[in-house]
Amino acid sequence: MEDKPKKSAVNGTVQCDVKLNGKTVLITGANQGIGFETALDLAGRGARVILACRDLEKAEAAKEKIKETVSPSDIVVMKLDLASLDSIREFSKAVNENESHLDILINNAGIMACPQWKTADGFEMHLGTNHIGHFLLTELLLDLLKKSAPSRIVIVSSSGYKRGKMDWNNMMHETNYDPFYVYCCSKLANVHHCLELSRRLEGTGVTCNSLHPGIIKTNLGQYMRGDHTPFFRRMLYTIAWPLAMAFFMTPKQGTQTSIYCSIAPELADVTGKYFAKCGEEPLMTHALNKEDAKKLWELSEKWIAAKETAD
Repeated sequence: MEDKPKKSAVNGTVQCDVKLNGKTVLITGANQGIGFETALDLAGRGARVILACRDLEKAEAAKEKIKETVSPSDIVVMKLDLASLDSIREFSKAVNENESHLDILINNAGIMACPQWKTADGFEMHLGTNHIGHFLLTELLLDLLKKSAPSRIVIVSSSGYKRGKMDWNNMMHETNYDPFYVYCCSKLANVHHCLELSRRLEGTGVTCNSLHPGIIKTNLGQYMRGDHTPFFRRMLYTIAWPLAMAFFMTPKQGTQTSIYCSIAPELADVTGKYFAKCGEEPLMTHALNKEDAKKLWELSEKWIAAKETAD
């Protein structure tokens, strides 16, 4: 009887010893939280890791922490502001010019429940940063990823996608702004991006999967108690959140699914799927809507093109 392939993760924890020597990994938002823990793990597997961060001071500090733990290690710090199309283009140009290959792209950075802010290009901050920024970044790095195939794209979404929807008449949420709901909509956009991108990448050797990392003790929820948040939710966060955090995952625990999607041998040909706790999880019906995924893709291209034309 043929042996079943060994699972790379057990009970939501990566167990395999896959090495990444000679591989290059790019992680957005890698200076803290699960982005940092992902970078630390993959550097320990021998990868060259690019920390793509908005705050260079924090990124340099993260680099030093990794090098103190993993020696020798090959860590590169590069500035990337996902809320600026110019920054994304400048960053991608540098990567394409200086890196001979890119084996794993992890779209990890994100913002949650912030005030009604806009990006440098006038996009609503959640959609602009969590989706549009990563959409453009991925497009600009696709040729390098294809050249490096087999390669992987990992999109960190959230179970919050379940509460989101594509409000085609109010995509920038100019009216009825609810910060947590808008965040959930951007996470649904991440899932749609993965679905359509995986379809377009068929036959290229590049896979794309999305995931829910878990509920984690990070500063992602720093804006939840702001005055822009509905009163009841603000009070719940202020009173109950500190107690609830005792049951939350640590960043190291929360990074397991990102690592799993990045390295698990059994996922070599798996694409267009959604993962949680290091296992595939069925998506809700509205997230599987291929027409919505295609429409969001086309809108994203138009939004970016319109900005470039205006400039």
